[in-house]
Amino acid sequence: MSMHHRRGQAVFGVVAAVHLISLGCVTGDHGGVLKCAGAGGAPPTTLAKFTLNSPVDFYDGYNMPVSIFPTGGSGECKVVTCVSDLNRNCLKELQVLRNGCVAACNSACMAFNKPEYCWTGAYSTPETCKPTDFSKVLKVSCPTSYSYAYDNLTSTFTCKGANYVIRFC
Repeated sequence: MSMHHRRGQAVFGVVAAVHLISLGCVTGDHGGVLKCAGAGGAPPTTLAKFTLNSPVDFYDGYNMPVSIFPTGGSGECKVVTCVSDLNRNCLKELQVLRNGCVAACNSACMAFNKPEYCWTGAYSTPETCKPTDFSKVLKVSCPTSYSYAYDNLTSTFTCKGANYVIRFC
């Protein structure tokens, strides 16, 4: 599935991708409702933000590949894509299983709810917030995606006046 975004059209909030099996969501729905009336899907979900300079991020986990292809524009107009399906590389302790198969991959914050994985408390500054073993696995699969709170150098791109093709698959 692809979604096109054209210059001059505003896209606010997030695009939450979902797996559909037998017309029901495995992950990423909003309390059993597919159309969330503007609210984001329940994690784990792949999240692509288009709110002024926001990257694709995996703070909320991952449930399917999303790629963003800018055309035209000026600035850092880079393709954002995963080189492999993170569900296939998801560490066991982060896996969300459905019928014995990995349907999604939780973030370490969702799985363990500890400050060092949620980048809170003593881990909330650029000096103390560092990549974890879990975020490093994500970065191997999705090198241009945001994998932890201060992952700006390889994951934040400013592209102005571009058209976009957004591909879910």
